[in-house]
Amino acid sequence: MSMYGRDPWGGPLEIHAADSATDDDRSRNLQDFDRAALSRPLDETQQSWLLGPGEQKKKKYVDLGCIIVSRKIFLWTVGTILAAGVLAGFITLIIKTVPRHHRPHPPPDNYTVALHKALMFFNAQRSGKLPKHNNVSWRGNSCLNDGKSDVLSVIKDLVGGYYDAGDAIKFNFPASFAMTMLSWSVIEYSAKYEAAGELNHVKEIIKWGTDYFLKTFNSTADTINSVAAQVGVGDTSRGPAPNDHYCWMRPEDIDYPRPVYECHSCSDLAAEMAAALASASIVFKDNKAYSQKLVHGARTLFKFSRDQHGRYSAGGADAAIFYNSTNYYDEFVWGAAWLYYATGNSSYLQLATTPGIAKHAGAFWGGPDYGVLSWNNKLAGAQYCFRTPQRNQVDLQGQGSYHISNCRSKNRYSTIQQRLGVLATDIDYSIMPVRLGVHINCPITPRSFGTMIIKE
Repeated sequence: MSMYGRDPWGGPLEIHAADSATDDDRSRNLQDFDRAALSRPLDETQQSWLLGPGEQKKKKYVDLGCIIVSRKIFLWTVGTILAAGVLAGFITLIIKTVPRHHRPHPPPDNYTVALHKALMFFNAQRSGKLPKHNNVSWRGNSCLNDGKSDVLSVIKDLVGGYYDAGDAIKFNFPASFAMTMLSWSVIEYSAKYEAAGELNHVKEIIKWGTDYFLKTFNSTADTINSVAAQVGVGDTSRGPAPNDHYCWMRPEDIDYPRPVYECHSCSDLAAEMAAALASASIVFKDNKAYSQKLVHGARTLFKFSRDQHGRYSAGGADAAIFYNSTNYYDEFVWGAAWLYYATGNSSYLQLATTPGIAKHAGAFWGGPDYGVLSWNNKLAGAQYCFRTPQRNQVDLQGQGSYHISNCRSKNRYSTIQQRLGVLATDIDYSIMPVRLGVHINCPITPRSFGTMIIKE
């Protein structure tokens, strides 16, 4: 059975009788349709209709200030760095702990050891305010009032220099000779010093001495009339008054005033100090300003030595007890030789090779120090300085000749004689004339270390 009615959408509305079933029937029919619908999967469109828009999973980030990176990437990066650090530390630990078998460096030869210890002696003898790198740990600042404590001294700053020996006296005469010899050794053997690792050290030692010498006179002037020759006193004949021989103590503990000895007629001292400054100027030729300062001081001192003839130890001076000078003509030759090498001024060469000066220096007669190089007699060293034809050789034939003889002198001169012998082995004496009007008439071999003897 069916019924027709009007369809609101424009068509007939057909109602079947079957559609008039009860509500219970319709409910059962809908449940069947629901089960059928649930039995097949829904596509994405259907799901979106039924469930609405889905929630998207948010990514986590780390803000590092300048950049923003993914938290996952950040954690991987930090982990990798930590792992690499741990691995590197582990490898380093293994390298440090595992014993390595390396061949030890050979010990230095005896001569190198002797050189180290000889130079250390100068560090131990330093006076004044010591540098931080001074390699003698038990030495400290000492005698910081030298010059100031003597009201009669014209020069008020005499801090520095070297003590002479176990006492604390500063004698400029032997000290300047020591600096000249050190400079000479550097000029001849700078490569050897460098190979031993001592070149900078020995140059510091020389500069410590020359800096002090420049304080002992007016080094900026062209003409002077006095030089400080000595600081401290050693004459004990006056009784137990405080002096550097009676009061044996550490220099650091000296608190008594120390007198200054000045001289106004001291050719030997001034010429020897001139030699020290001139030879050092060659050592420091890479420091032009300091080298020129040394040359100027050497010129001033040598002029003073020529203007005022006299021995620094004459007249009962304290120095006569310890370092008495017997002549000053050998210092004239010695100082002029080094000034010639430092300046190239031929007037110094002419003076050094003047036969009259050589004669007064003892070139043609014997004596207690005949042919021996020492702080008192530099003639042998000066003769050796004028040895090579490459240095504008001047030959004064007929004035005499000298030869090398076996060494039979006092032990305290042995190191100087060996020094001359070592230098002598570098030269072919059979073909080489020598200045000062002398010729060598016998060769030197390494075994014939000796002293120069002058003969007519």
